[in-house]
Amino acid sequence: MGICDSTMELSKTLFVMALLLSGAASMKSQAYFNETGDLPCHFTNSQNISLDELVVFWQNQDKLVLYELYKGEENPQNVHPKYKGRASFDQNNWALQLHNVQIKDTGTYQCFIHHKGPQGLVSIHQMSSDLSVLANFSQPKIIISNRTENSDTINLTCSSIQGYPKPKKMSFVLKTKNSTTEYDVIMNILQDNFTDLYDVSISLSISVSPERNVSIFCVLQPDSTQTQLVSQPYNIEANNMEERESERAKEIVENRASERFDEVRCDVNTSTTASDSVAVMRSKETSSSFGEEKHKQDTDEPF
Repeated sequence: MGICDSTMELSKTLFVMALLLSGAASMKSQAYFNETGDLPCHFTNSQNISLDELVVFWQNQDKLVLYELYKGEENPQNVHPKYKGRASFDQNNWALQLHNVQIKDTGTYQCFIHHKGPQGLVSIHQMSSDLSVLANFSQPKIIISNRTENSDTINLTCSSIQGYPKPKKMSFVLKTKNSTTEYDVIMNILQDNFTDLYDVSISLSISVSPERNVSIFCVLQPDSTQTQLVSQPYNIEANNMEERESERAKEIVENRASERFDEVRCDVNTSTTASDSVAVMRSKETSSSFGEEKHKQDTDEPF
């Protein structure tokens, strides 16, 4: 009996196996978006049965086959198109690895192991597992818009993208030296129709006192199994009037001192110039007197 025969036998047993598993407890399994998830089967194989005598397969809650191993060989003939090339069998752990996990892969899966004997397929093991898929949101980012220089009101927007499942809440936290205030804001939620991932954002207008140093954070609380995410702080420094007035007074004093220095230097330059002029005039007068006396002496000499 070949692989084609196994297809008919497998189809006949799926309904029976679904009834047997309807009341069985499920294992919990978790995977991250676009990564690999494990679907356990936990078969001990205490009788050490060869894979050549076994038929092993997994199906989802809609009875679509993810993977089949027929007498030691993969049988893609029964595998649904959306799972082809995405599943591999871990023989050491008797688990199925589902690759490139998507949000739509969330659900219940069943593992079946049959012994292929003379009388056909005999079920020797079965197990159910629930797969949940997570996607980590991006770090929240704060954007400030429409803030004017002379206004104490600021408009805040915070966003985080491509996460799953839908987060519990998103809020702004305002911290000063002596207080911490949390602002719970209704989330704006968008879901991608193809990936099923969520983008979330919140907006808030608040008044901030100019006399205080303030740090504003955005906090995202995802599902209970995921870590809380906090944005980088947006810091607002206080406008210290006394310090600004002191700096202004110091600047005025420095400017006045500079002006006085320039005035003194100008006076010194003026005095120097006047002294130099007097000296030049005196020099000219001396030269003139000397010239006149010499001329007189030359005139008095006999021929």
